[in-house]
Amino acid sequence: MQAIVELQVIPLGSGVSVRKEIARVIELLRNHQILVKTHATGTNIQGELKVILTVIEKIHETLHKEGSVRLISYIKLETRIDKTPTLADKQL
Repeated sequence: MQAIVELQVIPLGSGVSVRKEIARVIELLRNHQILVKTHATGTNIQGELKVILTVIEKIHETLHKEGSVRLISYIKLETRIDKTPTLADKQL
């Protein structure tokens, strides 16, 4: 099933700057067969739902292994049965 997801990962307890952790999130997302579009406060993702959810799980596992004590992820998820959802359809 194709899906569109808006993902925001928030590392807590890492100090004021979380640049390193967010760069790692983007790196992990781009290593998969999904379309990734970053924006100021999160990332839009298009692809197979199972792949997206697996990548989100991997993000949490990886960042925890690399020292992030606490992570909060906000996920907006869209699926449709009448047509394939795409990020291109969402642009104004």
